Amino acid sequence: SPWKPVLLGPPAFSTTRGRCAKDRRLRQKRAISERQLTRYFVDQRKVRVVGGQGGEGGHSFHSEPRKVYGGPDGGNGGDGGHVIFKADQQMKSLSAVFPFYQGFHGERGGSKNCYGANGAHLYVKVPVGTLVKEDGKVVADLTQHGEEYIAAYGGAGGKGNRFFLSNENRAPKSFTPGEPGQQRVLHLELKTTAHAGLVGFPNAGKSSLLRAISRAKPAVAAYPFTTLNPHVGIVHYQDYEQVAVADIPGLIKGAHQNRGLGMAFLKHIERCRFLLYVLDLSVPQPWVQLQDLQCELEAYEKGLSERPCVVIGNKIDLAQSRINLPLLRERVAARVIALSALTGDNLEELLMHLRELYDTYVKTEQSRGQSLVKW
Repeated sequence: SPWKPVLLGPPAFSTTRGRCAKDRRLRQKRAISERQLTRYFVDQRKVRVVGGQGGEGGHSFHSEPRKVYGGPDGGNGGDGGHVIFKADQQMKSLSAVFPFYQGFHGERGGSKNCYGANGAHLYVKVPVGTLVKEDGKVVADLTQHGEEYIAAYGGAGGKGNRFFLSNENRAPKSFTPGEPGQQRVLHLELKTTAHAGLVGFPNAGKSSLLRAISRAKPAVAAYPFTTLNPHVGIVHYQDYEQVAVADIPGLIKGAHQNRGLGMAFLKHIERCRFLLYVLDLSVPQPWVQLQDLQCELEAYEKGLSERPCVVIGNKIDLAQSRINLPLLRERVAARVIALSALTGDNLEELLMHLRELYDTYVKTEQSRGQSLVKW
């Protein structure tokens, strides 16, 4: 196939001294626990933004030899700089966003009709998928790399005394101060933007599956809620296409009522174009997991459970899973892919079907004239 998936293993260890030190630092970085990583993942932030103040107008009169009454020549002040939110693919969290931003002020107008310099715009980088809300209403949705939103406008510069020159007033002394910048209190909310979302109950094997198909390194352990924040892994194909898969923290019954990790992470599923339901085949009646997951998604947002999907029966390497697999297929209308994230069995089928879902998404968006999510 022209888009055969590429299963990426860990990077080769270099024997050179510099590369050894770099690899050692990378291993130390990966050893950070999931609880420590939660400090760096922030998906909500309250920000107060103030635009730069405009510079005041100049107040001066022209003076040179043999020209005593040169008239007013005070220039206008410069405009204050805006505060602008800019979506950046390199940003993965709102942790680097500060609670307050002040735009740069404009300069005062000078003599000889010189205008003051405008204040530089202040750009604040935010992750792709950031919602900007004011008083509970969405005012901006930054879903594309490089997309910008002016959070606070800078104030206009003041008028110099040259502006007030008229036939009635040949020597005006009045000038105006610059206007203050716009002040706003905004709420930033990050919703992870990925093509596919791994949805399942705790310990279903979502993190293990993401590690198996990408280079993402979410924590894996034998206790519930190992994953405390979303992780995005990239699946690479031989035609250089990339599909982003998000590992959403485990849901429980009543998640739409904010139980467990609740609504803090249900919102990250909203941006996924198609869903991968990960079921633990080794538990009794695994089809009940699928019903509960779909009910939670539907209760959170109507129509969310109806998105294109595939059901993944994980842990097929266990004896009880092989018994439950035909029973699951009898009760589920959607396609069921049985695999083992631990041993890597049947990952190829999942990756092939994942690419089919992605190609369908691309064709649909292109027919609508919509822009695609690229990684």
